[in-house]
Amino acid sequence: MIPDGVGGISATLRIMSQLTKEYKKSMNVRGKAMQLTQGCAQKDWSCEVRALHAYVRDNIRYINDITDVETVQTPDKTLELQAGDCDDKSTVLAAMLESIGHPTRFVAIGFTPGVYSHVYVETKIGDNWIPLETTEAVEAGWQPNPQA
Repeated sequence: MIPDGVGGISATLRIMSQLTKEYKKSMNVRGKAMQLTQGCAQKDWSCEVRALHAYVRDNIRYINDITDVETVQTPDKTLELQAGDCDDKSTVLAAMLESIGHPTRFVAIGFTPGVYSHVYVETKIGDNWIPLETTEAVEAGWQPNPQA
């Protein structure tokens, strides 16, 4: 059971990181990432990131967790269901990115001061960390405006 409050945020981020580490080795996840980036020129890292981001943003339907229950799906399950909330979408994107060599990290934010309620993934291209918001119709590089 994932606790409420700051402890819950830490627990959720820890679970997301563990799932990313485990599922980046999944042939289902890596195969999907390879399929989605076939149209990119070799070593065009920006194209790869944009292709994976656009797929998760546009093809994995945002759906809330069970009322009053924080859940985190495996990346394989998110790909199978084609649905999940912000942590599920971020985790599957991070796993796909890492499966083809792109480092990732998660960013937890809130829209009410002191309350964390959203997470997105960032990936590093060169020296820059690029935000990848998957729950809004925005391009790679757009970043939500947090209050927390």
